[in-house]
Amino acid sequence: MYLSQPLLEGIARSLGGGAALLGAVPTATQLGYAAGILLLVPAGDSHDRRRLILTLGTLSSLALAACALAPTAEFLLAAGFALGLCSPVPQLVTPLAVALAEGRRGAVGQVVGGVQAGLLVGVLASRAYSGVLAEAVGWRGVHLCSCALTLALAALLRSALPPAPHVPTVPPAPHVPTVPPAPHVPSAASSPVPGYRAALASLPRLAAHPMVFRIVLSGALVGVAFGAFWTSLTFLLGGHYHYGPARIGLFGLVAAASAAASPWAGRAADRMGRRGASAALLALVLAGWLVLLPGGGSPWWLIPGVLLDIGVWGSQAASQTVLFTLDRGLHSRLNTVWFTARFLGIALGSLAGSLAWAAGAWPAVVAVGLSFSALGLLVAVLPGGDRRTPTVPRTERALTRPRER
Repeated sequence: MYLSQPLLEGIARSLGGGAALLGAVPTATQLGYAAGILLLVPAGDSHDRRRLILTLGTLSSLALAACALAPTAEFLLAAGFALGLCSPVPQLVTPLAVALAEGRRGAVGQVVGGVQAGLLVGVLASRAYSGVLAEAVGWRGVHLCSCALTLALAALLRSALPPAPHVPTVPPAPHVPTVPPAPHVPSAASSPVPGYRAALASLPRLAAHPMVFRIVLSGALVGVAFGAFWTSLTFLLGGHYHYGPARIGLFGLVAAASAAASPWAGRAADRMGRRGASAALLALVLAGWLVLLPGGGSPWWLIPGVLLDIGVWGSQAASQTVLFTLDRGLHSRLNTVWFTARFLGIALGSLAGSLAWAAGAWPAVVAVGLSFSALGLLVAVLPGGDRRTPTVPRTERALTRPRER
C-alpha cells in the first residue's frame, strides 16, 4: 500500500501531473484501504478469516497488475483505490492471532505488538524496496514484482495459516436496566455470531461507545499528522534535496526503531492503561514534529524524526491492545471502526500535506502535523468520556474490562 510514496517523481514524469495530483495517488490507495476496512473486515466476525485473507491476497495481486499497466494518471488512481480496497489483510490477521493466543495470560499486548512489528517491517521494507527497485526497472516494474510476490505470499498462507477458533453461539441474556443508560454495544458473549449485514449494522453503535469513540477519534487525528509527514517528505527529499527514489525509499529505514518499539507499546498498554500509554506515546509524536521543524534546512534534522514514527505506531499498538481486551466476537468490528477512522485520517493528511507543501513548504507541513498531533493527545488523555459507563448491563460488561488511568 505504501509502494507509491517513493515513486511519485517517476510517475509524474511518465504520466504527467503536478504535486496535487501526485498527492492524490497515495490518497486514493488510502481511501480504498479505509473502504476495505469498513466493508470487508467486519465479515471476519461472521466468516472464516482464513478464507477472507487468502481471497483478498489474490485480489490484491490483480490490482497491482492493473497499477503496473496504468495508461493514464486517472486509471492509476482507480487502480490504486482497488489496491487499497483489497489490502486490509493485517486487520484480519491481528484478530486471528489474538484468537489463537486466547487463554495465555498477558498475551493480548504481546500478540498485538508482535503482529504490528511484522507489519511495520513490511511498511518500511516496501518503501526501501520500491525506491531501490525503481532505479532498475521503473515504477511499473515495481508494481509487477509486487504482484508476483503477493501471489507467492497467498500460496504460502494457504498451506501455513490455521483456521480461526470457533466463536460459540450463546442465547441472549435478560436485559438489566441501568441508570443512567449506557449506549448499547452488541456483545458476542450475549448474542449469536452476527451475519454480515448485522455486523455492518452494529458498527455505529459500537463506534458510539464512549471509550471506543475516544480511542478512534484520537487515532484519526494522529493519522492526519502521519499522512502529512510521509507524503510531504517525498516532496522535500525529491524536490528540495534532489534525492532519487532509491534514497527516498531507504530514508524510511531510519524509522526501523518503530518496529522494535511496537511490542513494548502493547505491553505498556497492559501495564499502564490506555491514558498512561497514550500520553507517553503521543508526547513522542509532538516531540518528533518539533525536532522536524528545521528539516527544510538540512536533511540530517529529519533523522531524529524517528520519534514521530515510534509514537504513531506505538500508540496504534496500545490502542489495539485495549480494544482487543473486549469481547472476542467484536474484534473484527473494533478493528474496522479503528482503522476506518485511522486511514481516513491518513488519507486526509496526505492531501493536507500536499496542499501545505504547495502553500508554505516544510514549515506549513510541520504546522499541520503539530496541530493535529496536539488534538489527538488532548482527546486521548483528557477525562470525560470513559466515566459515563461505570455501570453497564451484564450483557455489555465485557466492554468495561480495560483499565482507564
